[in-house]
Amino acid sequence: MSEMAVLALRLAAPLQSWGGPSRYNRRDSRPEPSKSGVLGLLAAAEGRRREASLTDLLGLRLGVRVDQPGTLLRDYHTVSDHRGLPLPAAKVDAKGMQKKTGPAKYTGVTQRYYLQDAVFTAALRGPAALLERLEHAVRNPVFPLSLGRRSCPPTGPVSLGLHPDAELPQALTSVPWQASAHHRARFRGPKVTLEATVEDPVGDLTAADVPDTYDLKTGTVFGQRTVRHLWIDLPTGQASNDQADDRADRTDPGHDPFALLGW
Repeated sequence: MSEMAVLALRLAAPLQSWGGPSRYNRRDSRPEPSKSGVLGLLAAAEGRRREASLTDLLGLRLGVRVDQPGTLLRDYHTVSDHRGLPLPAAKVDAKGMQKKTGPAKYTGVTQRYYLQDAVFTAALRGPAALLERLEHAVRNPVFPLSLGRRSCPPTGPVSLGLHPDAELPQALTSVPWQASAHHRARFRGPKVTLEATVEDPVGDLTAADVPDTYDLKTGTVFGQRTVRHLWIDLPTGQASNDQADDRADRTDPGHDPFALLGW
């Protein structure tokens, strides 16, 4: 096997949520998978504990192709104490004791955002030996896999296989379109153009989603990486508009809205 390779992943689920630096009462989702979220999935597949080192994973370069963008869903929550007591305050004093709320607060409101019905193709480039091990882990995960949050398990196989000695744009171009059948039905024509983002040392944009740890005791500090956007053309496997219209003319007798009225 070549020294470098690309691991392709299909990230699809009824709900996904790729959070950024948001507060507890409002948890946003980015429009596409974050590096922190994808590395967390790989770490869970290998059975790493939250306090385990991520050093060997941080060097992997990430590319993401938007096969099906999905739509944004807001999940509205209210929180209260079942005993009817005031909720504890979020702030603590110098001794680490929670401060009292004034006036007393009996109901808290939280909002969590998800991507619904979205499909992404993620590609990670790095040492072939490491990616071969991660690909095996994804197919045989130690911990349950999730797409951003534990409540978002993936649907279908996650691994799309290894691409030896490939670059990220090349791998994202060679993987077939992963959109669902109902999303494909919206397109007519021989090709579809998809948005993609690839990690590139000379990219013109930055993304602050590189984790230093997943340890809940110390908290995660997110570092930056440079990325660039590109557009990828893929075959749809469908006929062109003209061909489809020709077939419709030959097989569809047409619709007469007045036929049932006997006109």
